[in-house]
Amino acid sequence: MSASSQPSGTATAPDPAISAAALLRNPGFVGLLSYRLLAMLSYQIVAVTVGWHVYQLTRDPLALGLIGLAEVIPYFCFALFAGYAVDHLPRRKLGMLACVGLGLTALLLAGVATGTVPAFGTLTIYAAVAIGGLVRAFFAPVNMALFARVLKREEYARGAGVSSVAMQSGLVLGPALGGALVAWSGTPTAYLVAAGFAAAAAVAIITLRVTEPPAPAERAPVFQSIGEGLRFVFNNQLVLGAQALDMFSVLFGGAVALLPAFIADVLHAGPEAFGLLRAAPAAGAVVVGLWLARHPPHRHAGRLLLWAVAGFGLCMIGFALSHWFWLSAAMLLLSGMCDGVSVVLRSTILQLSTPDHMRGRVSSINGIFIGSSNELGAFESGVAARLMGLVPSVVFGGCMTLGVVAATAKLAPRLRRLDLRELH
Repeated sequence: MSASSQPSGTATAPDPAISAAALLRNPGFVGLLSYRLLAMLSYQIVAVTVGWHVYQLTRDPLALGLIGLAEVIPYFCFALFAGYAVDHLPRRKLGMLACVGLGLTALLLAGVATGTVPAFGTLTIYAAVAIGGLVRAFFAPVNMALFARVLKREEYARGAGVSSVAMQSGLVLGPALGGALVAWSGTPTAYLVAAGFAAAAAVAIITLRVTEPPAPAERAPVFQSIGEGLRFVFNNQLVLGAQALDMFSVLFGGAVALLPAFIADVLHAGPEAFGLLRAAPAAGAVVVGLWLARHPPHRHAGRLLLWAVAGFGLCMIGFALSHWFWLSAAMLLLSGMCDGVSVVLRSTILQLSTPDHMRGRVSSINGIFIGSSNELGAFESGVAARLMGLVPSVVFGGCMTLGVVAATAKLAPRLRRLDLRELH
């Protein structure tokens, strides 16, 4: 590893005596998990509800893709500045403000659903989604920076597994709850429940028991500081390779964005099925996260990452070709298991490779690579579905994911040969 990519602090070996149960006795870590889970529930309920809402209004797959575009544009514009803010300002306060913004987004959408707020077609809905994209830029940098404050370095790999379980639990419960609320209580109620979860997340983060580093005596100019973070990422083959691999695979594997169309036009089911299918990938990731929390990966981590992303692409192809609800659910479940491996490995690589004073900026760059790829993938899927048809577009995306894995294996040999013990 080059000097520029060495993490700050003294290298330590992973301690096998540290268990997941021991981490859960750490009040700071539990508080951070609570914040992350509550915010994830709010975000996912809104995502499910707004997708169903827009498709019921338009019956157009492209309109679903535009939801992703409406979120990713402000996310792109503010992500780097959010990372800079997290490295220089109180992190808990920034996390609380992000939760407040998420709650306001849900309330605005509830107003549209009840007719209290003018919709102007779907324009107001997309505007509310854009606000959500702006505040979402703060969540990952805040979480990554505080994660390193509540855990020791030797706890990072196991902590990433436990944290993945919390995140994926939100991805399971949020869509299922959102679908159930839409089916049984209506769209406005679903949005109001999401606002409640956002408020609870704000309370969790502001009461979090953690010490924050003192503010730097001198703040570097914004663009100079952001440039420092960009140079770190692009000069580190492990970080860059892992981020690029996940970005392009998710970009071309965005079948989840088309679920309303698949359910209505291929599987002929209702909103309850939508919630279950939306939750299936996260359910698979929870299973894998629980395993990895007990058995954190170290040997052959790079190969495992590549195989996991290849498996994700194959599952997308299988989902596209399925006409049976339970087979479709199984394909999405398996895709989530593959994605869960990728999430834990990528998070561990990022935490172990990033200096403490750059965590906000590096996380924001990672968010541009990873977080925004979901929304760009939704847009790509919507456009491809319009041009190719629903099923062929998802098959095409799965094949492109396999191509991305092959290219990454060739172009990033250090990632392919990675053993996580080298980074401790």
